[in-house]
Amino acid sequence: MSDLAITALLIASLFLILGSGVWIGLTLSGVAWIGMQLFSSRPAGDAMAVTIWGSASSWTLTALPLFVWMGEILFRTRLSQDMFRGLAPWMQALPGRLLHVNVVGCAIFAAVSGSSAATCATIGKMSLPELKQRGYPDGISVGSLAGAGTLGLLIPPSIIMIVYGVSAEVSIAQLFIAGVLPGVLLALLFSGYLVVWALTHPTLVPPRDPVMSLAAKLRESRHLIPVVLLIAAVLGSIYSGIATATEAAALGVLGALIISATQGTLTWQTFTSSLMGGTRLYCMIALILAGAAFLTLSMGYIGLPRHLAEWIATLGLSQWQLLAALMLFYLLLGCFLDGISMVVLTMGVVLPTVQAAGIDALWFGIFVVLVVEMAQITPPVGFNLFVMQAMTRREIGWIARVTLPFFVLMVAAVALIYVFPQIVTWLPQQMQR
Repeated sequence: MSDLAITALLIASLFLILGSGVWIGLTLSGVAWIGMQLFSSRPAGDAMAVTIWGSASSWTLTALPLFVWMGEILFRTRLSQDMFRGLAPWMQALPGRLLHVNVVGCAIFAAVSGSSAATCATIGKMSLPELKQRGYPDGISVGSLAGAGTLGLLIPPSIIMIVYGVSAEVSIAQLFIAGVLPGVLLALLFSGYLVVWALTHPTLVPPRDPVMSLAAKLRESRHLIPVVLLIAAVLGSIYSGIATATEAAALGVLGALIISATQGTLTWQTFTSSLMGGTRLYCMIALILAGAAFLTLSMGYIGLPRHLAEWIATLGLSQWQLLAALMLFYLLLGCFLDGISMVVLTMGVVLPTVQAAGIDALWFGIFVVLVVEMAQITPPVGFNLFVMQAMTRREIGWIARVTLPFFVLMVAAVALIYVFPQIVTWLPQQMQR
């Protein structure tokens, strides 16, 4: 059979099995088994056992369940309430006022969460009722929260960065460092849009609260101390070289437990529910990663990634044309799959192609995270849209519409890191010196 026929058969098998309701990880393993059994001489069963065991026992992957558990612990604390109290006094002077709490709060919580949905839900459960009570329009409140919630994927520690690092064999610590400046850039773009919106809709912005003295603002800021210390411990230990990503994740879990205990929210019930929640999420991710590793091996034996890279090279696409095509491809995938599945499903084929085009794997990792962020607010399977729907009881279409400006800002961020790749590469280069 020709490469085109083999590819068509495997893609058809993939969507047929997915459509029948089989779990994504098992679907990937099934497609890989079909490929090896029909088009390779190596025994599929032996290859499956070795590959799945190798991917599941990866030491690099141990950071993932720890960061997931840390986020689950913090989700069950009063952290969002404390962050709102600490941030609100400082946002009053900005055009848009408390709307900026959504962006800044999500950026801060992203630095201790790693999950877009958890960031969106944690900040939203406090900010949305407060903003509604104070008279802020629902559209801009919900849109800014859904958009800013995607920072949970970009600002380290990020679950999807760990998944990409394992799949693409790129240093997770380097990926974490590379995500800092793009994360700050995106947060500034979001806040900049809120400033413009407030200046063009002055009648929709409620009046500011009574002016507080500097001393009073500093007193309220004490509520930010726990989360700031936790961020400093986790990210500082990685960036200074004191700890690996896995050791920093363990430190983060300890810090999250201490915060929960000092707030009085650490009970046996919250401890076990956070542990079980983290375990369930990690098992799902690990099964997807195992299936993707077997699929990557199968594709390698068949030779599809190499043939695809050679075919794309004959098209004569420039780097920006290739990246634009990949962005559209990932957005299309995002209509059907979650972010982690998108990354692990495509890396075996896409990475050789982009490396053949001379694109740095570290930079491409941040590009992929940004594009996956866009998919988080793209219907019908935008996870942040589902989170916002559950919290607001509004229709998905309405939520997607009010989030559209933030989607456009993400496209602008992708264009900026392409034109100025130093936004991604500068910090990792400084850390290597």
